Amino acid sequence: MTIQEIKRLRETENRVEFKEAKRDFNFAGGKHADPGERRKCVLGYVVALANEGGGYLVFGVREKKELPHEIVGTAFAEGETGKLEDEIYKRLSIRVEIEELFEDDRRVMVFHIPSRTIGSTLRFEGVPLMRIGDSLRVMSDAEIFRILSEREPDFSATICEGLTFEDLDTDAMTVMKERYAVKQENDTFRTLPDLQILSDLELTVNGKFNYAALILLGSHQALRKYLPNAAVTVEYRLNHSMINYTARQEFQEPLFTAVDKIWAYINQPASNPLLHFRDKFNIYDVLSFKEEVIREAVLNACIHRSYSFSDDVFIKQYPDEIIITNAGGFPPGVSKDNILTVNSRPRSRRLTEVLQKTGLIERSGQGVDRMFYLCLMDSKPLPDFSHTDSTQVDLRLKAEILDGAFYLFLKEIQSSRQDKLNVFDLLTLDKVRQGISTGLHETSVEKLQREGLIKSQSSADKKVVLGDRYYEIARQPAYIKEYRVRDLQTVASCFEKVEAVSMKNFVDAFDSQLTREQIRYLISKMEEDTLISKSGNGRWTIYHVSNQIDAGQNIFDQFSKILLQA
Repeated sequence: MTIQEIKRLRETENRVEFKEAKRDFNFAGGKHADPGERRKCVLGYVVALANEGGGYLVFGVREKKELPHEIVGTAFAEGETGKLEDEIYKRLSIRVEIEELFEDDRRVMVFHIPSRTIGSTLRFEGVPLMRIGDSLRVMSDAEIFRILSEREPDFSATICEGLTFEDLDTDAMTVMKERYAVKQENDTFRTLPDLQILSDLELTVNGKFNYAALILLGSHQALRKYLPNAAVTVEYRLNHSMINYTARQEFQEPLFTAVDKIWAYINQPASNPLLHFRDKFNIYDVLSFKEEVIREAVLNACIHRSYSFSDDVFIKQYPDEIIITNAGGFPPGVSKDNILTVNSRPRSRRLTEVLQKTGLIERSGQGVDRMFYLCLMDSKPLPDFSHTDSTQVDLRLKAEILDGAFYLFLKEIQSSRQDKLNVFDLLTLDKVRQGISTGLHETSVEKLQREGLIKSQSSADKKVVLGDRYYEIARQPAYIKEYRVRDLQTVASCFEKVEAVSMKNFVDAFDSQLTREQIRYLISKMEEDTLISKSGNGRWTIYHVSNQIDAGQNIFDQFSKILLQA
């Protein structure tokens, strides 16, 4: 790690805790009597960060909201880092590496803290800690339960006492055998005795059936008797403000047949309408919610849910959004940030293996990749897991088509290729479309630049834009002078609504497409180029279009004209 990297870390996003600690810092609670104060020590922060999955404790840095942070230097444990590492290991049985960095004569200490072990918490003075804002708090019961659940055995492989062959649904058995034969490319599987197929797929062991057999093949009566929470409930509402549902259906039947019925219920013309956009003389139709995406989402929810909770898999459908929740939070080691890169850890491994062998899902872990891929190909918002917590996974799928030109651009690219662009290539293209040129997938950037699908706009700041073909389809330039067209359009749209605009209005309009720092830079540049002016100071600063611009005419066109004449 370098000083420059440290200066740009953010506490929450990068799991880092900054402390100035110019001269000294409490190591193990000191003389404080109050438990809350005792926790604010080296051991307390090491425990909390390890419980979060690992991170960094950094001394000698003053944290600032606006990056970069300020290096102030620390004299803590100078010349004694090896002794400090030994003492931490002695007390917590965790190996922490301490790195010393320097900016001029100012010393920075970086504690590299590994993650706790699977299924267990670290404790300071008998208490498992977690960070909440600037505080170290006792870990919540829900979080402790989630961690302890990491060691839970494969529920789906557990024997379901009392379940018999007569409890299995014959239609579901037929579907399973047909899918097994097709997936394994072996027609004889269709004629094999049912009990042999069940044994081959390890749904029965020594004549006893497990919970995977119940979930996949159990009749409605058997599911209600042995696992009543193995159900999927779908509710439809006309808008997000409605409390009562417009329609509701509960599906408590074998997963092999339920998934088709769930899709059929969601895919009614009134609740899953076609969306239309025009390009020249052509009108394109795109379903609000795509079958493959919904199937993957439902199966993922059933595979990864915790059956120790009494909750059903729950689907809320609106005209513009579908929300799918399942109990138990993410599996161990999985988060919304690594969901595309981490190896899949299904809670119900036996259930997952059968679904793979019968072709209902591909290789474990590819379902989420597939959802992201399909949403990108339709130029829709990415699957949103941001509302997930330790008790449930919350997946939100939006119907909106973000950019018709981008949709056509991707369709044209993929239809002309044998080796299709992968999900990371598409993510890179989508970020570039939004004007993001940092934090891109390096391998994809090299590949896409080589093929002309993206290109450098400015060597000075490494800014990249989509290839010329996208702008031909969109019938607009990528840039006017050094301004991105999309940014000028967003700023212009703010002034079409009101005459005076605040910085908050700009931030809301960009809707996370640019950071606050990037927006401030953009607005200051537009001031320099006399496109806009400002009045007031600090939080009372407001912005106006310049005197050159007629507020009654198209503001974007006037911005463009001024820039091109300059």
